Amino acid sequence: MTAHVLLIRLAAPLQSWGTVSRFSRRDTHSRPTKSGVIGLCAAALGRARTDSLDDLASARFGVRADRPGTPVRDYHTVGGGGYPIRPRDLITDHRRAAALSTAPAASGTGDAFGHHGLAQWYGAPKYIGADPSSGTLVSARPVRGALLTERWYLADAAFVAALEHPDRDLLAAVAHALEHPRRLLWLGRKSCPPSGGLAGPLTGRTIEEAFEGTALLPSHDGNGTGPAGRPWAWIEPGPGATAGTPVRDQPVSFDPERRSHSVRWETRTRVTITDTAAEWDIIP
Repeated sequence: MTAHVLLIRLAAPLQSWGTVSRFSRRDTHSRPTKSGVIGLCAAALGRARTDSLDDLASARFGVRADRPGTPVRDYHTVGGGGYPIRPRDLITDHRRAAALSTAPAASGTGDAFGHHGLAQWYGAPKYIGADPSSGTLVSARPVRGALLTERWYLADAAFVAALEHPDRDLLAAVAHALEHPRRLLWLGRKSCPPSGGLAGPLTGRTIEEAFEGTALLPSHDGNGTGPAGRPWAWIEPGPGATAGTPVRDQPVSFDPERRSHSVRWETRTRVTITDTAAEWDIIP
């Protein structure tokens, strides 16, 4: 069966490919995950989260690190500070109005107007529900402390992802959708939109051949990565093979009610770019 490979350019000022992100700590893998790239393609095609992933997820996956990037930590805080009470706060939440009525200078006139503040009222609301008295949506826990999160990104990174599949029409549809997406696209996280074009060449060869026969993505200094410009690549073996390292990023379903992933395998190798490698015909 003839194999076809679609190369996808993944480059942006920031990207983040979480693997075990939970609550206050949002990590990033050192490279794009298969789950993230399949999700990117599904979004471009306009698929719903409840749609089947069988055709896309069955593709053989690989990623080449042309520019691995630099890990960046974002210490993120939400709330925890003082904030003036606004008129809408008094209208929508009677508990604030009651608390403010007992605060000093609560007359609402003169220079104090617009500068009233209540301790621990500012922050991200939790446990939203209808208030029994007014029916307005309010937080069930009005006192709000600061939320602290640690978020990791890859700065100035550029990768080439590859999808290998026997159905050329499917890959052609993905390539078109990446340049004409039906949904917003991002590289792992909503704050990481891609820069430039995404869809690369669609060829009738294997991932290994495509990586070797395609030039490195342009870098700021014009140099490649690794010894003599030989980048690292992580490539999924053929169907049924269990060689290499197990990775739990094989998407099974993106349905919010039953989102799940299974284990796949991958091997790490250096890629030697051939002297006749095709240059990128894509907007950087």
